[in-house]
Amino acid sequence: MNINEVEKLAELSRIRLTDEEKSRFQEEIGSILNFVSQINEFTSGSKDIDDGRAEVRSVLRADAGPHERGIYTESILNNAPRREGDYLKVKKIL
Repeated sequence: MNINEVEKLAELSRIRLTDEEKSRFQEEIGSILNFVSQINEFTSGSKDIDDGRAEVRSVLRADAGPHERGIYTESILNNAPRREGDYLKVKKIL
């Protein structure tokens, strides 16, 4: 995984990373992906596993850039039962 991919992942996750964190995450995510690829290479030996299920496909949308920050804030606050400034006001639990 390269730095550009880490930056894209951070953008989609809406987190800000320093250059040091990007470098660290590049190494850590690379290690995780290597481990997952080892798991994918695992075979069950000579046993043919077929439980009769049909092939399952995941139908997900393509990644897109995150929406503009604060675009829904006012709409959410207007629908809240109580608010204080730009925050939802909730009942104290503890």
